[in-house]
Amino acid sequence: MATATAETAAPPAAPVGDAPLLFTDAAARKVGELITGEGNPKLMLRVFVQGGGCSGLQYGFEFDEQEQEGDTRVENQGVQLLIDPMSFQYLGGAEIDFREGLDGAQFVIRNPNAQTTCGCGSSFTPA
Repeated sequence: MATATAETAAPPAAPVGDAPLLFTDAAARKVGELITGEGNPKLMLRVFVQGGGCSGLQYGFEFDEQEQEGDTRVENQGVQLLIDPMSFQYLGGAEIDFREGLDGAQFVIRNPNAQTTCGCGSSFTPA
Protein backbone atom coordinates (compact mmCIF):
# COMPACT_ATOMS: atom_id res chain seq x y z
CA MET A 1 0.00 0.00 0.00
CA ALA A 2 1.11 3.61 -0.44
CA THR A 3 2.84 5.49 2.34
CA ALA A 4 1.30 8.21 4.50
CA THR A 5 2.57 11.70 5.09
CA ALA A 6 1.45 14.12 7.76
CA GLU A 7 1.27 17.83 7.16
CA THR A 8 0.83 20.55 9.73
CA ALA A 9 0.18 23.31 7.20
CA ALA A 10 -3.10 25.19 7.10
CA PRO A 11 -6.04 23.42 8.74
CA PRO A 12 -8.18 21.37 6.37
CA ALA A 13 -11.34 22.68 4.87
CA ALA A 14 -14.34 22.05 7.08
CA PRO A 15 -15.70 18.53 6.64
CA VAL A 16 -18.88 18.35 4.60
CA GLY A 17 -22.11 17.80 6.52
CA ASP A 18 -21.70 15.84 9.73
CA ALA A 19 -18.49 14.10 8.66
CA PRO A 20 -15.99 14.08 11.57
CA LEU A 21 -13.09 14.37 9.13
CA LEU A 22 -12.58 14.91 5.43
CA PHE A 23 -11.99 11.78 3.35
CA THR A 24 -11.22 13.33 -0.03
CA ASP A 25 -12.45 12.08 -3.39
CA ALA A 26 -8.85 11.33 -4.45
CA ALA A 27 -8.27 9.20 -1.34
CA ALA A 28 -11.60 7.40 -1.75
CA ARG A 29 -10.84 6.61 -5.41
CA LYS A 30 -7.41 5.20 -4.51
CA VAL A 31 -8.77 3.11 -1.64
CA GLY A 32 -11.50 1.84 -3.96
CA GLU A 33 -8.83 0.78 -6.48
CA LEU A 34 -6.86 -1.01 -3.76
CA ILE A 35 -9.97 -2.82 -2.50
CA THR A 36 -10.81 -3.90 -6.06
CA GLY A 37 -7.27 -5.21 -6.38
CA GLU A 38 -7.73 -7.24 -3.19
CA GLY A 39 -10.86 -8.86 -4.64
CA ASN A 40 -12.90 -8.45 -1.45
CA PRO A 41 -15.67 -5.83 -1.64
CA LYS A 42 -16.33 -6.15 2.13
CA LEU A 43 -13.03 -4.44 2.96
CA MET A 44 -12.96 -1.04 4.63
CA LEU A 45 -9.90 1.12 5.29
CA ARG A 46 -9.01 1.46 8.96
CA VAL A 47 -6.90 4.52 9.83
CA PHE A 48 -5.30 4.48 13.26
CA VAL A 49 -2.78 6.20 15.49
CA GLN A 50 -0.30 4.24 17.58
CA GLY A 51 2.77 4.98 19.64
CA GLY A 52 6.03 5.11 17.75
CA GLY A 53 7.88 7.02 15.11
CA CYS A 54 10.30 9.91 15.55
CA SER A 55 7.69 12.24 17.04
CA GLY A 56 5.89 9.91 19.45
CA LEU A 57 2.77 8.91 17.51
CA GLN A 58 2.46 7.46 14.03
CA TYR A 59 -0.32 6.86 11.53
CA GLY A 60 -1.27 3.42 10.27
CA PHE A 61 -3.54 2.06 7.57
CA GLU A 62 -4.95 -1.44 7.18
CA PHE A 63 -7.91 -3.15 5.59
CA ASP A 64 -10.61 -4.51 7.86
CA GLU A 65 -13.84 -6.40 7.20
CA GLN A 66 -15.42 -5.61 10.57
CA GLU A 67 -16.60 -2.36 12.08
CA GLN A 68 -15.88 -2.46 15.82
CA GLU A 69 -18.02 -0.97 18.59
CA GLY A 70 -17.27 2.73 18.96
CA ASP A 71 -15.69 3.09 15.50
CA THR A 72 -16.33 6.28 13.57
CA ARG A 73 -17.23 5.55 9.97
CA VAL A 74 -16.87 7.97 7.07
CA GLU A 75 -18.02 7.11 3.56
CA ASN A 76 -17.08 8.65 0.23
CA GLN A 77 -17.87 7.18 -3.19
CA GLY A 78 -19.04 3.94 -1.59
CA VAL A 79 -15.71 3.44 0.22
CA GLN A 80 -15.80 3.10 4.02
CA LEU A 81 -13.12 4.54 6.30
CA LEU A 82 -13.02 3.42 9.96
CA ILE A 83 -11.37 5.09 12.96
CA ASP A 84 -11.28 3.59 16.45
CA PRO A 85 -12.21 5.86 19.40
CA MET A 86 -8.63 6.23 20.72
CA SER A 87 -7.31 7.24 17.30
CA PHE A 88 -10.22 9.57 16.64
CA GLN A 89 -9.14 11.87 19.47
CA TYR A 90 -6.01 12.57 17.39
CA LEU A 91 -7.69 12.55 13.96
CA GLY A 92 -10.89 14.53 14.51
CA GLY A 93 -11.08 17.35 11.97
CA ALA A 94 -8.22 15.95 9.86
CA GLU A 95 -8.15 15.57 6.09
CA ILE A 96 -7.14 12.25 4.55
CA ASP A 97 -6.06 12.75 0.95
CA PHE A 98 -4.11 10.95 -1.76
CA ARG A 99 -1.72 12.70 -4.09
CA GLU A 100 0.56 11.74 -6.92
CA GLY A 101 3.49 13.86 -7.97
CA LEU A 102 7.13 13.87 -8.89
CA ASP A 103 7.97 12.62 -5.40
CA GLY A 104 5.71 9.58 -5.81
CA ALA A 105 2.20 8.61 -4.73
CA GLN A 106 1.11 8.68 -1.11
CA PHE A 107 -1.73 9.16 1.31
CA VAL A 108 -1.46 12.51 3.08
CA ILE A 109 -2.98 13.36 6.45
CA ARG A 110 -3.44 17.07 7.14
CA ASN A 111 -4.02 17.04 10.86
CA PRO A 112 -4.93 20.17 12.84
CA ASN A 113 -4.23 18.17 16.02
CA ALA A 114 -0.53 17.73 15.15
CA GLN A 115 1.83 20.23 16.73
CA THR A 116 4.91 18.93 14.90
CA THR A 117 5.73 16.16 12.45
CA CYS A 118 8.96 14.32 11.82
CA GLY A 119 10.99 14.78 8.67
CA CYS A 120 9.51 11.74 6.94
CA GLY A 121 5.99 12.92 7.77
CA SER A 122 4.64 9.62 9.05
CA SER A 123 4.69 10.51 12.74
CA PHE A 124 3.61 13.51 14.80
CA THR A 125 3.43 15.13 18.20
CA PRO A 126 -0.12 16.03 19.28
CA ALA A 127 -0.97 19.65 20.03
